[in-house]
This record gives sequence, C-alpha cells and structure tokens, in this order.
Amino acid sequence: MGKYLMFWELNRSLIPVDPQERGQGFALLMSVVQQDIEKGLTKDWGCFVGEGNGYCVVEGSEVDIAKMVQQYSPYCEFSTHPVASLDQMNEVIQSL
Repeated sequence: MGKYLMFWELNRSLIPVDPQERGQGFALLMSVVQQDIEKGLTKDWGCFVGEGNGYCVVEGSEVDIAKMVQQYSPYCEFSTHPVASLDQMNEVIQSL
C-alpha cells in the first residue's frame, strides 16, 4: 500500500455563480471527503484558505487512489506524488 501527497484544484468553470447553489455543491464535495476519511483512505485533508485548491494525504493501492479521484471528476483535478517514509529512505541510504 502506497502513500500519496495529492494537490487538488477545483474546476472553476463548473462553480455556480449563485451562492446557494455553490454552497450545495461544496457541501456535496465535503461529504465525499468525509466518507474517504471514514473509510481510512484519506489520512489528512486541507483547503488553502481563500483559494480553490488544497491537499490531501491518502494511503492505498494505485487502484484505490484512481477510484477515489474519479469520485471528484469533473469538479476537481489532482496532481499526485508518491511519498517514501523515513524507514523507506533509511533502507535506500543503507543500500549505498
């Protein structure tokens, strides 16, 4: 199982102008985020204040992560970075 740092960004062309519609859409997205946290897939999540983007730390297989990302399409786009742990990096260093 891998760990990934993911940066997400809202698709601004799909954000409603009407504040009530916008709030309903954001609430729906946040409920999906909460479900991912409860499933244990998302370990940390945050939104950069005043911006339409943020980050999350997720753990799972490549298939798990690909399925997770599809839940947010087309409303969010992700940039994904696999992360090595301290133990993994120590193993690399010991092999030198």
